[in-house]
Amino acid sequence: MLTVIAEKDNISKNEILINDKSDCNHIQNVFRLKVGDELRVVDGEREYLTKILDISKKEVLLEILEEKEDEYSLGVEIDIALGILKNDKMNLAIQKLTEIGINEIIPLQTERVVVKINEKKDKWDTIVRETLKQCRGVKFTKISPVKKLKEIDYEKYEKVIFAYENSDEAKSVVNLINENCKKILYVIGPEGGITESEVEFLKEVGAVEVSLGKRILRAETAAIVLGGVIANSFL
Repeated sequence: MLTVIAEKDNISKNEILINDKSDCNHIQNVFRLKVGDELRVVDGEREYLTKILDISKKEVLLEILEEKEDEYSLGVEIDIALGILKNDKMNLAIQKLTEIGINEIIPLQTERVVVKINEKKDKWDTIVRETLKQCRGVKFTKISPVKKLKEIDYEKYEKVIFAYENSDEAKSVVNLINENCKKILYVIGPEGGITESEVEFLKEVGAVEVSLGKRILRAETAAIVLGGVIANSFL
């Protein structure tokens, strides 16, 4: 069933108005839905089973048949501080992290980031929204403003972990995560990894090194793999 995103202001007690140009085009010209056909709608908090009441070129009016609580999000908030990657790699990471169910992505400006960017891109939020439609998610993955390591509030997390390819003391992530953890942050560096001074800072704030195995993973791969391992602990 096709999923579209509705703005909260367009949701009334019994009806939902879809007026996003792209969604209207998909409904009418790609999926060729008609009056009476059903649609799944999400608003970032809930999902709705709806039926099409009326269609025009610029709007689709839906009747709410059923409203459901979010059953697809994880029972834990997993955030990632990710060193900013080159365009395609960053886009891929955001897409896959949204699929996994990551709560928030913090684009991280570290010493070895080669991309010249000081603020988050609007495109990143678009990737989140488009991915959410395809993965049956309900809650949007948030993308924070670009930050440096020292600007993150580490105290709000019950567990902070980071992957470091040159580590001799890394622990297994499986042994660090338990069901009592409700808010977790993991840190992944950019293409060049994190520096020794950044490692020392992370240790000072209580972060723990974790191992991703003996192979060296690309930054986007490490972000996806570690996020998946953590998320799997709470399925």
